[in-house]
Amino acid sequence: MSKMRLILRWHGEKDPVSLKQYSQVPNIYGIVTSLYHLPLGVEWKESVIRGLVKQVESYGLKLELVDSFRVHEDIKRGYDTRDALIENYKKNIRMLAQCGIKVICYNFMPVFDWTRTDLEHVLPDGSDCLSFDIEKVQKIDPGKGISLPGWGTNYTPGQLQELLNSYKNIGEQELWENFKYFLDAVVPVAEEAGIILALHPDDPPRPIFGLPRVAKNVEDYRRILSYIDSPSNAITFCTGSFGSAWDNDLPAMIREFGKQKKIPFVHFRNIKLEENGDFYESGHVTESGSQDMGEIMRALHDTDFDGYLRPDHGRRIWDEAWTEKEVVLPDGTITIEKRPDGWNGRKPAAGYGLFDRALGAAYAVGLWEGITKQKAAEKNH
Repeated sequence: MSKMRLILRWHGEKDPVSLKQYSQVPNIYGIVTSLYHLPLGVEWKESVIRGLVKQVESYGLKLELVDSFRVHEDIKRGYDTRDALIENYKKNIRMLAQCGIKVICYNFMPVFDWTRTDLEHVLPDGSDCLSFDIEKVQKIDPGKGISLPGWGTNYTPGQLQELLNSYKNIGEQELWENFKYFLDAVVPVAEEAGIILALHPDDPPRPIFGLPRVAKNVEDYRRILSYIDSPSNAITFCTGSFGSAWDNDLPAMIREFGKQKKIPFVHFRNIKLEENGDFYESGHVTESGSQDMGEIMRALHDTDFDGYLRPDHGRRIWDEAWTEKEVVLPDGTITIEKRPDGWNGRKPAAGYGLFDRALGAAYAVGLWEGITKQKAAEKNH
């Protein structure tokens, strides 16, 4: 039976949006959070994860997924150190399962997590969003240092250049081989532990800075799923990432992989895609961007989606992006007005304002309910 569990991403204690605020979003099931604050490549303490679970549950929410479970660069590069790192990854998989985690979202992108060229792209209505400009990327010199939005580590220019240089002899075929080595090691452990590894697509799904990509399109995912036949080898279906390539037919991909029960987790967002591949992250509704979100939801429903869906990156709207601003009083004097205490004096992270994601949540629930009721009516006639 189809079931959509609505969740939102919480960035932990640094998130100016509180768990209390998230809990007030209608129909919300739970929270997904990243583990960037935990050291990469080592075995984690179970008490830390149990503490997170307890904290989330105290607000009536569930914590059954983790987002952005990082894979060490040495694993991606196939270095001799990878076996020890993979062993720690497996230990953490088992531990997360023991803490009630059911789905792990991860990626296999070299160096960068998701990449954007502007974190505060201002739209005509005054809201801001994330955007990607191919020409700007082509002009960037990584050796001079660049921002790594969404990534848990910031490198010095020298460190970044050294890391990029280390991939010069690693092409797409080598990355595929290293990925298969990783999957062969971790998927059986995940299956035994009763947890699903859901691979996030490359974001954006095209090479940048000469780095190889292996999770761009339907052909890549067919290959990935063929490597090891297991219910624990699955997909985080990000409509924004897949949707930033014109060749990706999202409803068709959902129908193919959904029938195989390979989509436990959906990142639900829309983008406005230009002909040359530039894009910005729009509001969630179909009319705001380039994706037919209604058809995407229908494809999920038609394939009996039984998993988690989170409204992904949203715009920052309704003045939530400011921490303080000048206000002119009636007598003409100027004073500084600070952000209300509810935001802890900070603005939400780029792409992670509360208001637009809450609107996206209501939109997703409305689409799902409408499709469900339409099918019920058709069945009764």
